[in-house]
Amino acid sequence: MKRIGLFCGGFSSEFDISLKSAKTISAHFPKNFDCVLIIVQKDGWEVQTENGTVLFDLNSASYTANGRSERIDAALIYTHGDPGENGKIQAYLDMMCIPYLNSGVLASALSFDKWYCNQFLKGFGFKVAKSEILTEQTQVSNQALIEELGLPIFVKPADSGSSYGISKVKTAAELTPALELAFKEGKRVVLESFLDGIEVTCGVYRSSKGLVALPLTEIVSETEFFDYEAKYSGKSQEITPARIEDTLREKVQDTAKKIYDLLGLKAIARIDFMLVGQEPYVIEVNTTPGFSPASIVPQMLAAAGISITDFWQEIIQVELKS
Repeated sequence: MKRIGLFCGGFSSEFDISLKSAKTISAHFPKNFDCVLIIVQKDGWEVQTENGTVLFDLNSASYTANGRSERIDAALIYTHGDPGENGKIQAYLDMMCIPYLNSGVLASALSFDKWYCNQFLKGFGFKVAKSEILTEQTQVSNQALIEELGLPIFVKPADSGSSYGISKVKTAAELTPALELAFKEGKRVVLESFLDGIEVTCGVYRSSKGLVALPLTEIVSETEFFDYEAKYSGKSQEITPARIEDTLREKVQDTAKKIYDLLGLKAIARIDFMLVGQEPYVIEVNTTPGFSPASIVPQMLAAAGISITDFWQEIIQVELKS
């Protein structure tokens, strides 16, 4: 029986969310594989075994259980944020010659950076919001940013998830506090012009028969936007399937599949859009979308009539050629 290490936790503010995702996946993991939970932390990586927690040896990608050294055969990375969603764990596994289900180093790193990813997609003709990128050393006035992008402006860290550090700025006075909040989560901050439309998201994965676009989910937030509170405190409606006409739904799903292919993604990815009229604008690409009971992808799978166990069985079969 192949032993698959399920990496979770991580170094970002999304640590607890990652654990919730991993527990959901582990509870539904195909029984013909041994799923081992590996918790990634700054002060050491730990493996949860039947007899308690033991250290994961990074030098050998193994751990000791019942007096024996056990090495993982493959990996599923579900650390939201650093160091998994940005490709660092993938790089480690590549050096250790351990296969993994997820997108590779380049695809993960590019997708994780909201600025670079959207600029890359823009170069291939995909529609994105007008935006600017800032570092703490950038010399630009708030007034110049507002004149360039208009109001409202979305301010977000270039490399974080779960809407940590994101603000919707509606007045000039709100911009400086929003920038300060975003810089607490990352060293680079993206400012995006406001898109007025319907927010939808599309899950895509590769099955044995080709790319599959899951039913769209429409997001109706009770807060200013789909922030952490809306995502995880029940302050949003996530309507699956989305209440849009079939031609537009097909257009979004086709766009999502093209992006998945262009970026060279693997396993499951979730691509968020704002529908402005009949045009889908890319908001961001998520290569490690949430998988907790409150998350969107499990809702999409349920709407498609696919069990979580069957889904991961298919992913393993395709990505590991098992």
